Amino acid sequence: MEVKTAGASLDSVISGFNRRIAELQDLVIARNVYPASSVTDLSAVDAVVKAMELQVQAIKDRLRDETLAIPKAKKLVDAALKQQKKLQDMSVYVPSHVPERMSMLNLDTNKCLFPEGSQQDTGFGSFKLEEEPAALPKEKKGRSPPPLWFITAEELDSLSGYMRGRLTVEKINAAINDMVTYAEANAQLIFAPKKKVAGDLWEKALEMRDVAMTEGIRGKHFFLETDMKGPTLKPDNTGKAILTVLRHLGRVSETRIGPHRVIILLKRP
Repeated sequence: MEVKTAGASLDSVISGFNRRIAELQDLVIARNVYPASSVTDLSAVDAVVKAMELQVQAIKDRLRDETLAIPKAKKLVDAALKQQKKLQDMSVYVPSHVPERMSMLNLDTNKCLFPEGSQQDTGFGSFKLEEEPAALPKEKKGRSPPPLWFITAEELDSLSGYMRGRLTVEKINAAINDMVTYAEANAQLIFAPKKKVAGDLWEKALEMRDVAMTEGIRGKHFFLETDMKGPTLKPDNTGKAILTVLRHLGRVSETRIGPHRVIILLKRP
């Protein structure tokens, strides 16, 4: 039995040698078919192979660089996510739109409003009804803008549910922007010289000056309920709810002067 196995193994080795010899013979024949071009062809193949090796090496180098850059990229992504979270938290306190500080009145600025940079006094000094506003004290160098004091989500959450209703921080802060615009328009109208006020607004200017001279309002920024013309704060149920919230949070106070409901903007303590 062992002799038969050894004979089979030897036959297998001999068969392998025969196959290898046949392959070598084929290679010699193939090489001698075109003897003039065989060396040139092999050189071209070698050049192509070397070029491919260089490309593969370049790819490997690029992959190594990309792999080393992954940790840095992860750090940048983490920093960007943190910054995004901060911006999202800050956006809660910013209204949906912040209109430019300008008069809501449909007036020709050149006729009725003085430039915002003009030297005017914040305090509502004494003035006569049919004359120019009183001269401003020399120590006052500019008219301060109305107080812009937004609310926070924590303040709104501190209120009872029936008072909050469906109001949001964004909507209330947009209404605060409207109030500042109304108060700025009134202040400009109060301090504007008569020659710069349109004829149809002079009567309103005198009326606003009377309100401004009232005890408790003098020197403060205010607007009337009739000034509430949007875009956010309007004389509707939502507008009334917003004013209720702002009174409760100490942003505004109210009083009545004659037929007017006057809303006074309060400063941050």
